[in-house]
Amino acid sequence: MSVNKRVLWCFTLLLVTSSGCPATGTGGVALRPDGTPGPEKCSEEALKAMRYLRLSVGDAALVELDMNQDDVSPITLYDGPIESMLEGNLGVLESPTRLYGRVWTRGQQAVIRYYEAKPPDGDRVPICAVARSSKGQLRKHPDSKPGTAILDFSSSMAFIVDEFR
Repeated sequence: MSVNKRVLWCFTLLLVTSSGCPATGTGGVALRPDGTPGPEKCSEEALKAMRYLRLSVGDAALVELDMNQDDVSPITLYDGPIESMLEGNLGVLESPTRLYGRVWTRGQQAVIRYYEAKPPDGDRVPICAVARSSKGQLRKHPDSKPGTAILDFSSSMAFIVDEFR
């Protein structure tokens, strides 16, 4: 068993034996006047998991944003849940780990927050990460309809955070 798999297995065991369920963090986020999500704290479970996995603020990896639109250009994102996939390794989370989160499409660009990761051979693990791209790559096309964000690119970087701002 590789070190990464051993660490993930031990962490999964820790999560299963701990009390309570990790929050998915997808409900109850206050919205700003422009409709984008406001600040949100990471759950204690996610902070603990990221410390255990040695994921630090700023660690990043390339992600395919929407597995329902893999390698398509342009793509259309919708408000609500999203399943993305790591294209590279994020610490011990190896490609093709899935990232689960939520998309908000109001405002000038799409906002994507990730709350869980699921390695290919493991259970879901709580995390806090955001999709972030330079040069306006998450900026919506002007012809995006309400509740959608048409983007030029199907991939972005996912960055570990300790809270959502």
